Amino acid sequence: MSRLQPAQRGASNAVDTPLLDSITGPEALKRLPEEQLPLLCDEIRRFLIASVLRTGGHLASNLGTVELTVALHRVLHSPQDKLVFDVGHQCYTHKLLTGRKAGFAHLRQKDGISGFPSPRESAHDAFVAGHGNTALSLAIGMAWAKKLRHEPGWVVAIIGDGAFTGGMIYEGMNNIAALDNLMVVLNDNGMSISKNVGAMARYLTHLRASPGYFRVNRHLSGALSRVPLVGLPAQRFFSRTKALVRRAMYDSTMFENMGFQYMGPLDGHKVLELEQTLRNLTARGGPLFLHVVTTKGKGYPPAEQNPGEFHGVSAGSQGYVPDPEVAAPASFSTVFGKALCAAAAADGKICAITAAMKYGTGLQFFGHAYRERFFDVGMAEQHAVTFAAGLASQGMTPVAAIYSTFLQRAYDQIIHDVCLLRVKVIFAIDRAGLVPADGETHQGVYDPAFLSEADVPIYSPSNYAELRYWLAQLLGPGCSGPQAIRYPRGGEAEALAQSGCTGRAYDFLTGGPKARAVLVSYGSEVEDALEAGRLLQAAGVENRVCKLVKIFPFTEEFLRDIIGFDTILFAEECVAAGGIGQQLAARLSEAGWRGRFIHRAVDCARLTHATVPELKAALGLDAASLAQAVLEGAADTAKEKEPTT
Repeated sequence: MSRLQPAQRGASNAVDTPLLDSITGPEALKRLPEEQLPLLCDEIRRFLIASVLRTGGHLASNLGTVELTVALHRVLHSPQDKLVFDVGHQCYTHKLLTGRKAGFAHLRQKDGISGFPSPRESAHDAFVAGHGNTALSLAIGMAWAKKLRHEPGWVVAIIGDGAFTGGMIYEGMNNIAALDNLMVVLNDNGMSISKNVGAMARYLTHLRASPGYFRVNRHLSGALSRVPLVGLPAQRFFSRTKALVRRAMYDSTMFENMGFQYMGPLDGHKVLELEQTLRNLTARGGPLFLHVVTTKGKGYPPAEQNPGEFHGVSAGSQGYVPDPEVAAPASFSTVFGKALCAAAAADGKICAITAAMKYGTGLQFFGHAYRERFFDVGMAEQHAVTFAAGLASQGMTPVAAIYSTFLQRAYDQIIHDVCLLRVKVIFAIDRAGLVPADGETHQGVYDPAFLSEADVPIYSPSNYAELRYWLAQLLGPGCSGPQAIRYPRGGEAEALAQSGCTGRAYDFLTGGPKARAVLVSYGSEVEDALEAGRLLQAAGVENRVCKLVKIFPFTEEFLRDIIGFDTILFAEECVAAGGIGQQLAARLSEAGWRGRFIHRAVDCARLTHATVPELKAALGLDAASLAQAVLEGAADTAKEKEPTT
């Protein structure tokens, strides 16, 4: 297979892919002569490199699973057979083989195809998959449904080795029973986004590195095939008993002990061998476990050399480009990481915890400087939170840096293990608010609602200065119990950077005492509130803009100041139900306030792939929509005050 060099990159429509263009669906793939499969895989790689570098998306993981996906679709019969992807990053070849090549021109864009499997997009996508280590549980449920409904077909879970650092995989393996229609394919590339950590990674490395079984298998099979008359029967007998040989060489595998028939590890880039192996496996009953070793970034040298950096790429990428999941030099994540490092230099009790997102959360600085106090627990947010509670119970100060979308997975642990005893765990919540590109599975719009319901104080700085100040305050001796500080993906806006940090829980940024309307917001949404305030001022509506930093609980001073306005607009990148604005409306009502309250928030949890400005416009959170809401509210108020005749 050829290795595409950087000079060969170009726009996706410049790539010549005659074989790929002939594949209108899985049945067309099955008709392709097997000698053309390596050429097809080469075309798929060339297309993915050119297309994803132009639009942005997950690159390295998809380059590593081309042959595996082709082999699966050659043997299986989708959508009767179900392919369940975990995490879903590696589904691009699957989408190409199921008739969606044209959609890649708008991958992860508004009105374009999703970067993850989506049943709303195609019958070939069995389930949505944006979070990790869910595929096995889903597959078990689907497999049981097939059995209960007497439906034929396999359910195949394609799971990356990074997902094996999460607990749901093992909960699922404990419940595979005798599912003869279930297959697990372990896509083992030694990576998740960055290098995998922990005992499971070491175990898989042991399996990959153990040469004994493969040496015996290869030499004995070759020797038997050359023996006249008895050679082929003996070779078939050996094939039937190689599980016993493998157990002798390995002393069994964990997967066999859990009830699977284990096969592997196999080279995941030999498409013809993969196809033949899958045909042999599907001729017998399950549950089956196929261990495939792949190279993340296969066929694109920069991605092979730096697979973590090319896990995902930005739109319009040229040359060596950083993964959007890696914190940029100028970003809230990097500022947080460096500020935490500085605090840890003066306080030996501070520990840092991440769930397989060291670089995305900016904790690489801490991990380098204080290795004994840095913990990457893998794709295991539930464990991360309870582990932090254990540290805190013994006098340490743990900081759990987790993306907002992934913190959802540990809600029970937040309530039960942190909040009941009020132990001091600092939740550093990255990617808070609206998040572009990854769509409905990765939005950070729930944490203000669910953390406030658990009575966790929440701070939402809108610039770097506030992040540094409030992080230091939360880490200090003046704060006890659980605390949360949340910040958006990317960098600070220039307009918000200018407001600096006063150390107050809230600040009025504009306007004077004559204003009867106030726009209140927090985080990056304050920028839209400021622009809306300027639009209203130009329209002759006096107003003030208030920036909340401590968004929960409200201070009594803030409530006293805000209750004097006739119209209050509250805008937030958070779900409307249970959000901070809804809670403020309730507090004002309890205090007897009878003005006009306008709440602008996320009223649709199923957000599409789009840029943040596009999402805000669709949700009514952009400056023009906020200003219009206040103008319409003022007009309604004027009508209500008109005397009746």
